[in-house]
Amino acid sequence: MNQVSPRRLTVVTNPLSGLGKGEQAAVPALARFAARGAVVTEIRADSAAASVRLLRESIERTRPDAVVCVGGDGLIAVLLPALAETGIPLGMVPAGTGNDLARELGVPTDDPAAAADLVLDGRIRVIDLGRIEAGGPRTEPMWFATVTGTGLDARVTLRANAMHWPRGRLRYTVAALAELSGGLTVPYRIELAGVTAEGLANPGASADTVVTTEAIMVAVGNARTYGGGMRICPDALLDDGLLDLTVVGALSRLEMLRLLPALAAGKRLDHPRVEQYRAASITLSAPGAPATADGEPAGMLPLTIRVAPGALSVLTP
Repeated sequence: MNQVSPRRLTVVTNPLSGLGKGEQAAVPALARFAARGAVVTEIRADSAAASVRLLRESIERTRPDAVVCVGGDGLIAVLLPALAETGIPLGMVPAGTGNDLARELGVPTDDPAAAADLVLDGRIRVIDLGRIEAGGPRTEPMWFATVTGTGLDARVTLRANAMHWPRGRLRYTVAALAELSGGLTVPYRIELAGVTAEGLANPGASADTVVTTEAIMVAVGNARTYGGGMRICPDALLDDGLLDLTVVGALSRLEMLRLLPALAAGKRLDHPRVEQYRAASITLSAPGAPATADGEPAGMLPLTIRVAPGALSVLTP
């Protein structure tokens, strides 16, 4: 990791992140940048498309020393098409509901001024990204930094995103309980490619393999957690050139209810029907299964997801 001292910053703010936390976090962060002499170009847009367009224009016009996201994982995901593979480091002032990437990297999640100091004093770390290939109605690939969820967890995330109460991680638990009242398992076809046998978390799998199974949900992780600390891919590493895959097989509602508290508390899922794999490229197929990436809608299966090694530079302690 390299020590840097960025002074020209493009700061992207989402006032709606974390049900208003974005606006609250932006004020002390911007004040700290000004007090320390940073030159700030601020972007506030009313849509994801506008945020990406304005950021791309800012990068082309001035090429900042760093881009700072004042928001959560969702806003980071919005900015990735403009930042991925540019080499411009991403700084974070966490202000979302989950803040999983910031937590994974050791960025303060409850002190905007300290997070702003980290932007100015931090070190550059290069991490991988996940990339959902273009297909169906999507004409461009979708990047993600933490986890792509499919099946039950995607439905839970989509429901939680539409809820205004409760706040924080409890919102995901309430959404999960609501979704458990519906159908659970669907038949999945999982194609794994691009990894040596010893790199697989499941020692019984081969280097390139196909798994067919009934599953409640399947998560693809570049990072370990989503949903504010739920440890769905407990062994994932941000810079190993691979994606981790967690398959939650056919469980009864009672069994799933027993697993939810452990998942919500950030504990490793421990059940014989939970399997893990690791691969560089993963294709998921399942009828009627939605997907989310970094908590944002990512369409419906089938999807092909690939790792993009070293695609993002981030500012860390």
